[in-house]
Amino acid sequence: MSGFDTGFVIFPGITQLDFTGPFEVLSRLGTPPSLERASRFPDVRAHVVSKALDPVVSDRGLAVLPTCTFETCPPLDLICVPGGAGVVETLADGETIGFIRRQGCRATYVTSVCMGAFLLGAAGLLNGRRATTHWAYVDLLPLVGASHQKARVVRDGNVITAGGVTSGIDFAFFVVAELAGPEVARAIQLGIEYDPAPPFDSGHPDKASAEATSLMLRRNEAARAGVRRGLERWTSI
Repeated sequence: MSGFDTGFVIFPGITQLDFTGPFEVLSRLGTPPSLERASRFPDVRAHVVSKALDPVVSDRGLAVLPTCTFETCPPLDLICVPGGAGVVETLADGETIGFIRRQGCRATYVTSVCMGAFLLGAAGLLNGRRATTHWAYVDLLPLVGASHQKARVVRDGNVITAGGVTSGIDFAFFVVAELAGPEVARAIQLGIEYDPAPPFDSGHPDKASAEATSLMLRRNEAARAGVRRGLERWTSI
């Protein structure tokens, strides 16, 4: 592999872990400037892409600096679209949706994390596909022509969608294993010590208490309504 360009599309109001989780995994296939690339690691170049080079502020206030714009971004072999509260406003941004559509139509891997699935959907990239997204939004997937498959990571052809937030780390390991082999993926997993042992077994509604599930559903009511309204723009075209 002579080179593999990955691009992470960021926008105001992203959930930073949707983006930084898979970025951390996939970028480790690249070569730090001071190190020689290991022979089994393909030459992966990671790009952080936005409309402009200004800092992009996440939904929790963390500022992220893009490395290229829509105009200067190279053709991508993998495009990753994160989610976050900013998805609602980004659904009304034809420039961002257009970029996702153009790059997604040629990429080897078309991927999303969490609510980023709806930006893929608005770009017409989920029509007829099996997909997943954050558990609180899965019932909205048919609005973009997708059918929900209950899984943490769902692959349908060259489209890979991940569930909520931390699921992006898992999808990234899936891609690394395809690009460089399972042993490289395992080595990177060891390198970042990805060995989850959470203090609570409450990471999915199948396991969470009714009280926790109800609380999170109430917190997501406004965003769900916003996503539904935003998708109406694209489903009516």
